[in-house]
Amino acid sequence: MNHSSTSPTEKMAEKPARPFSPSLGKPPFFKSTRSALWVYFLLAGTLLITACARNPVTGNRQLVMMSERQEIQLGAEYDPQVMATFGAYENEPLLAFIEERGTEMGLISHRPNLEYHFRILDSPVINAFAVPGGYIYFTRGILAHFNNEAEMVGVLAHEMGHITARHSVSRQAKQQLGQLLLIGGMIAFEEFREYGAYAMQGMQLLFLKYSRDDERESDRLGVEYTAKIGYDSQKFGEFFQLLERMNLASDHAGIPTLLSTHPDPGDRYGTVTELAQVWKDSLGPREWKVNTNSYLQLIDGMVYGEDPRQGYVEGNTFYHPELLFQFPFPRNWKLENSPMQVRMGPPDGNALMIFTFARGNTLAEAAQGTLQQMNLNVRESRRTTINGMPAIQAVSGQTTQNQNTGAQQTISVLSTFIDDDGSYYVFHGVSLQENFNGFLPDFESTMNRFAKLTDRSKIDVNPERIVIRRVDRAGTLADAFRTMGVAQDRMEEFSFLNNMQLSDRVETGQLVKIVGGGRR
Repeated sequence: MNHSSTSPTEKMAEKPARPFSPSLGKPPFFKSTRSALWVYFLLAGTLLITACARNPVTGNRQLVMMSERQEIQLGAEYDPQVMATFGAYENEPLLAFIEERGTEMGLISHRPNLEYHFRILDSPVINAFAVPGGYIYFTRGILAHFNNEAEMVGVLAHEMGHITARHSVSRQAKQQLGQLLLIGGMIAFEEFREYGAYAMQGMQLLFLKYSRDDERESDRLGVEYTAKIGYDSQKFGEFFQLLERMNLASDHAGIPTLLSTHPDPGDRYGTVTELAQVWKDSLGPREWKVNTNSYLQLIDGMVYGEDPRQGYVEGNTFYHPELLFQFPFPRNWKLENSPMQVRMGPPDGNALMIFTFARGNTLAEAAQGTLQQMNLNVRESRRTTINGMPAIQAVSGQTTQNQNTGAQQTISVLSTFIDDDGSYYVFHGVSLQENFNGFLPDFESTMNRFAKLTDRSKIDVNPERIVIRRVDRAGTLADAFRTMGVAQDRMEEFSFLNNMQLSDRVETGQLVKIVGGGRR
């Protein structure tokens, strides 16, 4: 589609001023509290070539690190890694709706010939993001917090704006990431202390923050694309108001990571509202779509928050009801749970434990193949038994050079491979060699206490789900919640879920979201 040389938004600007490969045939492995991707997914196997190209949105020359063909290829390489790390959330009607709107939007975007791909990720984190080559991802966490089609379409348009303006490609030309270390796949690593801290920071590790200029441009494009397919783009701004409100509520458990990967460029609501009006005036009178009820019906029954079926923590023990195992982890360590692996580390970042599957036809083959693939030098190994299960333990090492200082660094690794009735698991405990003996008791305490899960009270758990209810009689949102049996201590949380205040008025027959079900 051709774009005029002076768009409504440009006229306005003249005014003062987010376990493992499914091929293994296992159920989804570990879902995460703050699911994270490793930096190596951004870098592994990618040869970037510096080039200048025309920006598809502005028409200006732009320094980029790859051609469009390379960008598309890179996105195709990222996608299976993203899906393996987060897992797919199955909701065919909702995904079909996103694909329909996204395809329609792509055709009126500044890159209409690019093939766009849309995914729903099984993560409670409130985020949406795009990677080069036309791939756009929504977590079920953010989809649960949309209250109408227009909000969802606005965020979709914003992410598409990052793709059409090639923001992620441009950022790669300006950033240098740390040295890589092979350990269960590649681990980003400059100083081990720094890595340990970064490892617990969720998606920021994968996606470098956009600049505020990038955010402004994607907001502008988001409004344009939303309006051009007939939706009320002002709702996009209202959703960011909700995120800001949630971010200020420090006691709210669902502080969104969208604001950390997408920094606020300023008065987002005011700017988007003004832009929306400019596009409405430009495109002429029409009924701008919002479609509240149809959207709420699409998310009725969606899993809300963490899904304990895919692993959960109580005290200092990790339980997996689907795969029927459990293990403790050191007190005060942080734990991250994702489909590919469980990661554990102390607050100072001086050590790391990873738990995942090991591939092989036998335990010995799994151990040998894994250690070779990781390029570790085995110092000693032995066969043992852990809670009645055959196991192999090995101590290995690897020396690498610090990219910044040039100094050599040696890490030590304790690996424990366990045969659980033909399923092979492995723990890797990693630290710098000088710290290894200090962390060895922590590593061994966790690995040697891996056990089968047989306690029905830990197995018979279920997630909470979104429940769409009709208001019986007019009154405040708090009145409606009380009528629906919502506990007082969850009313504020559910008000966020509906992007309302408890004192806001609701009408008879109005649809609202609450949450039902639970672990037991």
